[in-house]
Amino acid sequence: MAASKRHRGWAVFLFVCYLVLLLYFLFFSEGFGRIQAQHTGYQYDRIPFRYNLTPFKEITRFIRYRHVVGFHAFFVNVFGNIIAFMPMGFFLPAVTGKKLNGMQILVLSFLFSLSVETVQLLTKLGCFDVDDLILNTLGGILGYLIYRVLHGLWMRKQN
Repeated sequence: MAASKRHRGWAVFLFVCYLVLLLYFLFFSEGFGRIQAQHTGYQYDRIPFRYNLTPFKEITRFIRYRHVVGFHAFFVNVFGNIIAFMPMGFFLPAVTGKKLNGMQILVLSFLFSLSVETVQLLTKLGCFDVDDLILNTLGGILGYLIYRVLHGLWMRKQN
């Protein structure tokens, strides 16, 4: 088996593992406040839709009140959204086997994040937050930049 096929196979496997973990944490993990109905005692249909459509509102709030909400909440809500989507930008070029550019990664990361946020809104298992779209998309771009650097180093090493 050629090294590139083997590498692509590993990339696909790791990408699928990443997606499973990401979806678990986004929709099922109690540690991230996703299971609201069980803990509040409310009927599912009585939980209101929660959303933020004002860019940078929640980011600013978490930065401003980081001493009140605590380091964990601050880190998870600001940096966690970036870190969680970095593998998206890193693995997409390797998984597709195509040379994707930064704009394509930006659009794909944004669309995936938009899908996640919309499902969270409709299922009431989270909050639709435009700031999450911004941070997740930034994470996808940062992951892509890391991929480009490492791929460039790998190609230079091969020559």
